[in-house]
Amino acid sequence: MGKRRGCPLSGRCGGCMYANVDYSDELLDKFIQEERLLSSFGRVYPVLPADPVTVYRCKIQAVCGTGKDGRMVTGIYKKGTHVLVPVRNCAVEDDRAAAVLSTIRTLSGRYGITAYDEDRFTGNLRHVLIRLAAHRNEALVVLVHGSPDIPHVQDLAAAIHQKHPFVRSVVTIRNNEKTSMVIPENAVQRVVYGRGWITDRLCSLEFRISPMSFYQVNPYMAERLYRIAMNMARLDERDTVIDAYSGTGTIALIAASSGAGHVIGIESSHAAVMDARENARLNGLDNVEFIEADASRMLKEMARRGEHCSVLFLDPPRSGATEEFLAAAGRMAPDRIVYISCNPETLGRDLRYIRRFLPYRVRGIQPVDMFPGSEHIETAVLLERF
Repeated sequence: MGKRRGCPLSGRCGGCMYANVDYSDELLDKFIQEERLLSSFGRVYPVLPADPVTVYRCKIQAVCGTGKDGRMVTGIYKKGTHVLVPVRNCAVEDDRAAAVLSTIRTLSGRYGITAYDEDRFTGNLRHVLIRLAAHRNEALVVLVHGSPDIPHVQDLAAAIHQKHPFVRSVVTIRNNEKTSMVIPENAVQRVVYGRGWITDRLCSLEFRISPMSFYQVNPYMAERLYRIAMNMARLDERDTVIDAYSGTGTIALIAASSGAGHVIGIESSHAAVMDARENARLNGLDNVEFIEADASRMLKEMARRGEHCSVLFLDPPRSGATEEFLAAAGRMAPDRIVYISCNPETLGRDLRYIRRFLPYRVRGIQPVDMFPGSEHIETAVLLERF
């Protein structure tokens, strides 16, 4: 396990409750929580420790504001508030992001770019989103602005790349809505520099990362989590696999490259499906297809047609799966279900439903510390039909 370097801002921003706690104590707390919520379903294995435990976040969302001296500051909102806490170096964010943000703050004064004021509708820059490739020296910078445009944005993009050659692309997106979302739905992207995307390598596959792509913020531990999921699934060429909530196709593509005969990814987001199909093409995988549809309705329709899958992967949002989805999944009668959860509370709720209504037993519960420093934890669960 790597060493934690601590954070002087942990008491102010509220983002990392374990920032200054011994890592072994954090792991124990998380294991106790998992046991409390999930041990009634089966054995909970010890939490897989993170490595590294700091500078692991490869997706950074910085809020722009104005400091007391009138200069631009960047940081995060204090947990549960709209109070901006300026951050120069975050203990869990990739160090390359801090360098890029420092440059943007400096250049904003040179080019007359100011922070957007959500109440007065004045200023320009609202957020800076940075996507970094964990295994490549590449970064994508997204400038989210509230005003119609950003002054001298071409010069700004060129200067960012000049200072940091690993910044391969700069994109602008307008967001002048009253919303907590950094990037609104149906946002229009304008590529100012580069291609508008970067690539990273995960589980020996290439993935394209664009501004709105879903890609795990901690690719180092995502790789280990997905390897665990594939081991649970025990895939071979006879398997037909469904990846529900497939996003940009990460799990589906890894399954397709791990011996599965045929893989179907189901995702309701059009942009995500387009990314997934492009990633399949990028990796030369022809045993996978992606369907743009609501997962619950699609599974019910497939079951009505008499279709069957041998393995079902589901990686739902924090709210978990719906009863409608779980009932539809039961009608597909997969031999094995691999449930990947980012919320042990909703996972426990869903496992109670499965235990009551579906013929499945839990065969393994493996917590993975995907977000060291925070209270969040990822869990992979194997269920087998009896």
